[in-house]
Amino acid sequence: MLSGIGLRPSPYTHGMTLLLDEDALRALPKIALHDHLDGGLRPGTVLELAREAGVELPAEDQSGLATWFAETSDSGSLVDYLKTFDLTVAVMQTEAALRRVAREAVLDLAADGVMYAELRWAPEQHLAGGLTLDEAVVAVTDGLAEGVAAAAAQGSSIAVGQLLTAMRHADRGLEIAELTVRHYDPDGVGGVVGFDIAGAELGFPPSKHKAAFDHLAEELVPTTIHAGEADGIDSIRDALVAGRALRIGHGVRLAEDIRNEGEDDVEIEVSLGPVADWIRDRGIALEVCPSSNFQTGAVDSAEGLAGHPFDLLYQLGFRVTVSSDNRLMSRTSLSRELALLADTFGYDLDDIAQFQLNAAEAAFQPREVRDLLVERIHEAYAAAAAE
Repeated sequence: MLSGIGLRPSPYTHGMTLLLDEDALRALPKIALHDHLDGGLRPGTVLELAREAGVELPAEDQSGLATWFAETSDSGSLVDYLKTFDLTVAVMQTEAALRRVAREAVLDLAADGVMYAELRWAPEQHLAGGLTLDEAVVAVTDGLAEGVAAAAAQGSSIAVGQLLTAMRHADRGLEIAELTVRHYDPDGVGGVVGFDIAGAELGFPPSKHKAAFDHLAEELVPTTIHAGEADGIDSIRDALVAGRALRIGHGVRLAEDIRNEGEDDVEIEVSLGPVADWIRDRGIALEVCPSSNFQTGAVDSAEGLAGHPFDLLYQLGFRVTVSSDNRLMSRTSLSRELALLADTFGYDLDDIAQFQLNAAEAAFQPREVRDLLVERIHEAYAAAAAE
């Protein structure tokens, strides 16, 4: 049992109150670990690519299309939420389209102050135009590298990697794992840094793809797994056991394994179940995406964001990180997600820095790269506090 849980002491602000609105947060370096390539297209790009490909659209202008994505995504169901991807995936079926979307994703993240990002996508969904799996990966790699170079030319420094995703309801897990191993290159610009499974969670456990995870483990390639979003503790446990997950995508239903034993005006007493205890004690990062969690029904609270388990997990010492998931569908950015959390839970600069440090430690990068990310965060947030 844990008692007297409280937030970490402040290393930066020393009692100062810094206005953490979206603009202020945009100026600070950030890390995005959970960002879907097919969920972050610009509405204008969707329009242009759709017209080139002859794909039917639900709206004829950027504003109308952006509204359609947001409203359709607000279903409260992961299955319905995922239907919006039918359109974005449909316009990403050629080398040129994949390169463009990847390049623009990097530029948009850099404009939001992201200094390191891992963009995930499912190559098996991008073969309708005649590309092979390997050709699709090369196209995205080239687009990410172009984006990094273009961002540098604009004065922004950003590093990116890609996570190759297998669709959990399909039967290509081992094939995508082998693809991941072939292209695994954490040292390369825009290279593949790990593996993921995504899609409808309930009824499609990670163990369905055990052969894929066994192969990745043999090749020492890291995995992150969507779990605890549309299914509960058993799904998270399976991600740890069958999937050997080093990070959990979302994981918010981990709160179901935390029991409130009582509270008063001073402290909260809680007990952790075995899965929550394992994740907390081993520092397995949770890739939390607040706005998306409400859209998919992963969190259903009449209290709104105040009822999200993020703060509980943070105060209990879990390695929580913050990401936007799908910037197009949620009409959001990493800066906006952080601003919403800061406004709701009263977080200060130290808390925002801690979320970035958590992400830096969990990045699928060599130790020396993670150390550089940590150093840059410390320097930037200390400088922001001194202003």
